[in-house]
Amino acid sequence: MAADARAHLSSVLAIVLAGGRGRRLDPLTADRAKPAVPFGGCYRIVDFVLSNLANADFRKIVVLTQYKSHSLDRHISQSWRLSPQLGNYVATVPAQMRQGPRWFAGSADAIFQNLNLIRDEHPEHVIVFGADHIYRMDPRQMLDAHIDSGADVTLCGLRVRRSESKAFGIIEAEPDGRAVGFLEKPADPPGLADDPESALASMGNYIF
Repeated sequence: MAADARAHLSSVLAIVLAGGRGRRLDPLTADRAKPAVPFGGCYRIVDFVLSNLANADFRKIVVLTQYKSHSLDRHISQSWRLSPQLGNYVATVPAQMRQGPRWFAGSADAIFQNLNLIRDEHPEHVIVFGADHIYRMDPRQMLDAHIDSGADVTLCGLRVRRSESKAFGIIEAEPDGRAVGFLEKPADPPGLADDPESALASMGNYIF
């Protein structure tokens, strides 16, 4: 029987990684983090991931910030108000150096340095999404697939042409979708079983 993510939403903690500088967007990121860059006049890049989560009824969302985060913190506090009296929240958490006098050294380290947030919440599932991508997605479908598979970790990928792989982290996967490896911006990755000219690029979205 297929899983129904709606039955698990109250026990899911969503963590959004929003600490990146985004050097490739200079000078737009000279004074703000990449997720805080305006989009369409009245939105910020971070609004895409927050909209995806909120529209799918994920109501416990932590946004980890680091680089020049003032405008990002202000935007989230003013634009994303849920119902804390019902246990719902979108909370920004700045880098706190809990593991020593150092900043986040990447996505995995950002989670490692904030394990206390997970321990405090005691979630059944943890969703980790990036904050600097522009796309529309229903995360409930990913959660359904994760529960149905019984996997410890589920990754979200997007098909790209093999010729474009040098710009992405590439997931090596079996025909049944099981991930068996990861290649960082490879020049010549293996193609997919059903499409040898395509590869599977990681979107930086995970469920544990």
